[in-house]
Amino acid sequence: MVNGMKYKDFETLRSNQEFKKVYNNKKSFANKNLIMYISENGTDTKRLGVSVSKKVGNSIVRHRLARLIREAFRLSTDCIPDGYDYVVVARASLKDKGFFETKESMIHLLKLHKLYKQN
Repeated sequence: MVNGMKYKDFETLRSNQEFKKVYNNKKSFANKNLIMYISENGTDTKRLGVSVSKKVGNSIVRHRLARLIREAFRLSTDCIPDGYDYVVVARASLKDKGFFETKESMIHLLKLHKLYKQN
């Protein structure tokens, strides 16, 4: 723990089956940079899955975008409710954006889902 901040306050979706369960719930919103799917998971934890297609860029670009998305989620975790699975899909337009644009796009989608609670 550095400066009172937790490293990670959420779990991750790992298997294809977990991702499909969230996709099949069909609750999604999108903006020009991201698509966010949500599904209730019946637990008291939040879980994040990140998907970055090969269409977005090479492996270096894809990994950078996945890190940006995870970090934006981690820093917003106090404002995001538990009990949901979140799958965030990066669009090609995100590759030219920085951290703050990524975080703003994620917060925008959470507000559309009515799941963002400001402190």
